[in-house]
Amino acid sequence: MAERLIGAGHQVELLEMVTSGDRWSAGDGPAPDKGLFVKELEEALLDGRADLAVHSAKDLPGELPAGLAVLAVPPRADPRDVVVGPPGGLDALPAGARVATGSPRRAAQVLAARPDLRVVPIRGNVDTRLRKLADGAAEALVLAAAGLVRLGLDTAGGEPLDVERCTPAPGQGLLALEGRAGRADLAAALAPLDDPVAHACLRAERALLAGLGGGCMTPVGALCAPDAAGGLVLTAFAGDPDGSRGERVVREGALDDPEGLGRAAAEALRERQTAGAPPPR
Repeated sequence: MAERLIGAGHQVELLEMVTSGDRWSAGDGPAPDKGLFVKELEEALLDGRADLAVHSAKDLPGELPAGLAVLAVPPRADPRDVVVGPPGGLDALPAGARVATGSPRRAAQVLAARPDLRVVPIRGNVDTRLRKLADGAAEALVLAAAGLVRLGLDTAGGEPLDVERCTPAPGQGLLALEGRAGRADLAAALAPLDDPVAHACLRAERALLAGLGGGCMTPVGALCAPDAAGGLVLTAFAGDPDGSRGERVVREGALDDPEGLGRAAAEALRERQTAGAPPPR
C-alpha cells in the first residue's frame, strides 16, 4: 500500500508497531477475544500518531472504536483456507492424524468434516508454523491462501478447502485501510485503491460478525461474493470449536445494502442454532 500511495504522489512515513497479537503469536500470554492484532494500531490512529492503518481485514472485530472507519478496501485475494501437508488434503489424512491450527473457526469446521482427526494448537507467523509442520508437530496445517501468497510462498503444496466445507473468516483475503472518520482528504487519497464490490462484501461480512458478537477468535465464518444478477451472495457459518455443532446458511441481497444482508444471515444462523438443526457435513 505504501508503494501505491507514493506512486500516486503522496508522502508516506511508515510507523512500525508491535501488537498484542504479535506477542500472543510468539507465545506470550493468552489471546484476547477481540482486537487481537489491531488494538495498538487503532490507538495510534486515535491519538494522531498515525493517519492510516493497513489491516488484514479478518483481524478487525465486528465493531470499530468510535471515530474510526474503514476508508478503502482493495480487490480481494483468494479467500479460501488451504490444507498444507500430504497430497489430497483433509480426505487423504488417516484417522487420528494431527491437524494444526490456531483458529477456533478452522478447528470447528475441520472436526465437523472429519471428526476422526485431532486438532492441535499452533502459534507463530506463517514461516514458524510451516517449520513446525516440517519438524513433525502435526501431519497437516491449515492456513489462509492469501497469507501464503502475500508472503511470496508457494501454495502448490496446499489443498484448498471448499467454502461450503470450511467457510473463511469474515474479511479473509481482504485488506482494510482504516483511518479517522471524517477525514475527507484521506478518503480522497485512498479512493483509487478502493474496490467498491470488495468493500461492499466486507461490509456484509462485518455486519454478520457484529450481529453474532464475534471477534477474530470466534468460530464464525463468512464469505460474500457478487452474483450474476448484480447482487451479493453471503455464505455464513457459526459453530462450536470442538465441531460438535455448527450451522451454515446462504443468503442473497442487494449490492447497495450489504449490512442488511449480513444482519439477515446472522439472524438465520441464530434461528438455526435455536432450533437445534444438525451440524453441516
